[in-house]
Amino acid sequence: MPIFLANNSLAESFMIRGIYKMPFLFLGQEVWITTTTVSTIIITIMLLAFGIFAGSKLKNAKEIPTGFQNFIEMAVEALNSMGDGILGENKNRFINYIGTIFLFILTSNLSGFMGMRAPTADYGVTFCLGIFTFAIVQFQGIKNHGIGHFTSLFQPVPVLFPINLIGEFANPLSISLRLFANLLSGVIMLGLWYGMMPIFTQLAIPSFLHAYCDLFSGCIQTYVFCMLTMVYVNDKL
Repeated sequence: MPIFLANNSLAESFMIRGIYKMPFLFLGQEVWITTTTVSTIIITIMLLAFGIFAGSKLKNAKEIPTGFQNFIEMAVEALNSMGDGILGENKNRFINYIGTIFLFILTSNLSGFMGMRAPTADYGVTFCLGIFTFAIVQFQGIKNHGIGHFTSLFQPVPVLFPINLIGEFANPLSISLRLFANLLSGVIMLGLWYGMMPIFTQLAIPSFLHAYCDLFSGCIQTYVFCMLTMVYVNDKL
């Protein structure tokens, strides 16, 4: 059962809801602590704890890995393999960022299993992830190509400049909207089920819905976001 309930309506717990109104304004606007804020903080703490625990275990790593060490090494190898296929020899420069957003997005997508509303079903979160990717892509373009990064917008013919410019800004929007829309659709489906079905039938299908909306779709969208990020970065190298 979702942990964020502002009233007796279970369906409304799947919405972004304000929990606490901050006693100040920012740029003339009210500032709220929302369910997205709380979920993001919880997930961040979980990932920090996991990182500290994994680091302490790997300091005393065995030559023949077993148990948790084996799981960590398999995960790192899978991430490196994904990076090798797209970034090649430049993988090591970006693998930390890719690994970080992979863990954050995956945990956020799977947070429905913990009774939370997925932060990635809030466009404010996915848009920020897209902006980070956009900033890295543009930085690499300027760093590696200098003025050529901007003159390439006029190629192959100057008349295509508007289209090329739109394409540059469309990349972060497309990956952020893709992630947001897929997660939000799952939240809506689950919200409709919990809100419309009688209490005795609410547990009949949710295991299947959660398996698809949270697990399957969540893992796929995590992979797609990270893969496209690497493709965009590699295009500027």
